[in-house]
Amino acid sequence: MGELVTPILREVPKPDKSYERISVRSHAKGTFHQIVEDPKKVAMDKLYVVKENDLIVNITFAWEHAIAVATKEDDGLLVSHRFPTFLIDKSDVNFIRFSVSQESFRRKMELISPGGAGRNRVLNKKNFIKLEMNVPLSIEEQTKIGDFFKQLDRTIALHQEKRDKLRRLKKAFLQLIFPKSGETEPQLRFANFVSPWEQRKLGDISEVRTGPFGSTLHADDYVENGTPIITTEHFKNGLLPTNKVSIPQVSKEDVIRLQGYVLHTGDIVFSRVGSVDINAVVTEYHHGWLFSGRVLRVRTNYDLSSEYMHYELSTERVRNDVISRAVGQTMPSINTEILNETKVWLPLNHEEQTKIGVFFKDLDHTIALHQTKLEKLQSLKKAYLQKMFI
Repeated sequence: MGELVTPILREVPKPDKSYERISVRSHAKGTFHQIVEDPKKVAMDKLYVVKENDLIVNITFAWEHAIAVATKEDDGLLVSHRFPTFLIDKSDVNFIRFSVSQESFRRKMELISPGGAGRNRVLNKKNFIKLEMNVPLSIEEQTKIGDFFKQLDRTIALHQEKRDKLRRLKKAFLQLIFPKSGETEPQLRFANFVSPWEQRKLGDISEVRTGPFGSTLHADDYVENGTPIITTEHFKNGLLPTNKVSIPQVSKEDVIRLQGYVLHTGDIVFSRVGSVDINAVVTEYHHGWLFSGRVLRVRTNYDLSSEYMHYELSTERVRNDVISRAVGQTMPSINTEILNETKVWLPLNHEEQTKIGVFFKDLDHTIALHQTKLEKLQSLKKAYLQKMFI
C-alpha cells in the first residue's frame, strides 16, 4: 500500500461552531455525513480535512470493511484521528477504489485489527501501509480497469434511480387514485368515469381462509419436484416468485389431500404474521400452488377486478388500518376476523376497477424490468470483480 498511496494530514483546529464531519460505512458501502451541533462535546482539539479522491479508513471498524474513497460531496469536510486519510498519488484512483472493496482486502484488514469484538478491534495503521496488493505495473491498465468499473457503477446507479423514481411515482398514484382516509372519492380519476364509490367490508365481498395448520403439513412431506407451497417469505415485496427455486414443494397426493388450500388465478394472499400489511395477487403462473399456515387467502365472490383489489389493499390507508388492528406485540399477526372487518373502497363501475388495476400492473411491470436489469448488472459486476482482480 505504501507504494500506491501516501499518508496525508491536513490538520486544522476544531471549529467553534457546528460543522459537518465524515464517517465511513462498513462493508465498503462508502461514506456518510453527520452534523456536529456542539463542538464542545467533541473531545479532540484537532481535526483533519478530507479532499476528493482521498482513501479513508475507519480504524475502529476496518475489520468490518470500513474503507472508502472520498467523493466530490466529501471534499473539504472533517474527520477525527480515527479516520486516517491517504493520497492516491502513485496509482489510479478508481483502480484503488475497486481493489479495496474486494472481500480479500477486508480479510487482510481484519488480520491487522487485533483485539476483542466490536470497538475493541483497532486497525494497526503501520501495518496497513505494509499490506500487499496485486497491481498491474502499467498505470494505463489500472486506469482501464478502474474506468470500466466506474462506468458499470454509473449504469447500475442509473437503473437504481429509474427504479426508485417509478416506486415513488407508484406511491404517489396510490394516494391519488384511491380515496384517502375520511374521503369518499379519489382526487384523481380516469376520464369519463363519474359514478360514485362505495365502502364495503372485505368479508362481505370475499372469502378469507387461513392456510393449513402444522399438524396438517410437515417439513418431511416436502418433495424435490412437486407443487410449490408459498409462505410469507415468498411475497415480502408484494409479488409472488417467478420460479419454484427454494420454495417447498409437495407431492400430487398431498395436493389432493389439501384441495381446500389450492390457489386460483385472481386470489390474493396476505402475510398472517410479521409483515401483515403485505399482499400479493395470484397470477396464471401460480394457479394450482398451495398456501401455508402462515398465509391468509382472499378470494373475492363479487364482481371485482382482482388487480384492483390488490392495489386497493396496498394503499397506506388499508395497510395502516390492518397494522393497527393486528394482535401480538413482538410479532404482529392477523386472522380471518381482522381481514373480514377490513373496509375497502370500490368504484361501482367495473370498467373503472379494471382500468385502475391495469394501470398499476403496467407500472409494476416497468419497475420489475428495471429491477431485473439492476440485478443482472450487479451480478455482472461481481463476476468481473472476481475475474479482473487477483
